[in-house]
Amino acid sequence: MKTAEDARGVHGEGPRKLGLCLLCGLPAAGKSTFARALSPRLRQERGWAVGVVAYDDVMPDAFLEEASARPLPSQWKLLRQELLKYLEYFLLAVINGCQMSTPPNRTEAMWEDFITCLKDQDLISSAAPEARSCYLLTKTAVSRPLFLILDDNFYYQSMRYEVYQLARKHSLGFCQLFLDCSLETCLQRNGQRPQALPAETIHLMGRKLEKPNPEKNAWEHNSLTIESSECSSEASLKLTDLLLTALENPVKYIEDNVEQKEADRIICSTNLLHQADQMLRRIVSQTMKEAKEERVLPFNLKLLAEELNKLKAEFLEDLRQGNKKYLCFPETTNVSDAIAFFHHEKENIVQKYFSKH
Repeated sequence: MKTAEDARGVHGEGPRKLGLCLLCGLPAAGKSTFARALSPRLRQERGWAVGVVAYDDVMPDAFLEEASARPLPSQWKLLRQELLKYLEYFLLAVINGCQMSTPPNRTEAMWEDFITCLKDQDLISSAAPEARSCYLLTKTAVSRPLFLILDDNFYYQSMRYEVYQLARKHSLGFCQLFLDCSLETCLQRNGQRPQALPAETIHLMGRKLEKPNPEKNAWEHNSLTIESSECSSEASLKLTDLLLTALENPVKYIEDNVEQKEADRIICSTNLLHQADQMLRRIVSQTMKEAKEERVLPFNLKLLAEELNKLKAEFLEDLRQGNKKYLCFPETTNVSDAIAFFHHEKENIVQKYFSKH
């Protein structure tokens, strides 16, 4: 992988350099303030074209005027996906060096806010006279390395992964900047805002927050966490290196094959667990039926059921995690082999309560 030092020559010849940076964190963590300071600095120091897309500014005002009018989580998800589609329309225009077309299916208020956002940052100009449904890219947007900074909470990993997929689809640079701020500070800052969020909303988001985890998720390897109050030169250098490295090392589309294999493996594993669970339930049920036929005392029936269900639960967890407490065999073992091991362990328990004839 090329380092930030290799990326110093971003003005040189070669493929157009485009990047997406996710600016994430709790409400009132200071993301928008940080973005407003970062954007001009990158333009001045690096000579880049920079676009900050703040989700709060682009989401339709009609949804934000009254708490009772706020959409359901499923509707928010659709709006977020729609905004990503707008971003893709803009990126395709930049990549292909053409005008930006208007999506046929769109939320008019959100599209207009998105257009205003790009115009205000000198990335597009008014609609082309010969085609009112298209917008012209500015010289700034097409002549320099371009970074789009997406400013939102992005508190779920899945929200960030959707943006990563967009970067992968078009071989863009991708990185994440998590602005770490204590819940108490966020609540205090929020209370000073003219249109404050309900405190419970921030508490809830704090409980649900899934921070970038490069050790667990390979696609999050290009991530940086900084304290919201940290403005040191060291933090500034780390951030610049993060952005430069992302520009110089765009996500490769070929990675899709690797991730598809991982997805297939998870599906296969899930199916194996489901099959095993169904078969173990039937075995436990049949064993209990046999115990009743053998006139095992009610108290002992209860103990037997508890032991069998505990064994089933431990067995499934062992199968899921690969702890090999019971299953001392390769992960490729099929369900039939796994059930045979369960039968063996089950018989050791059953013998304490009754002997089958």
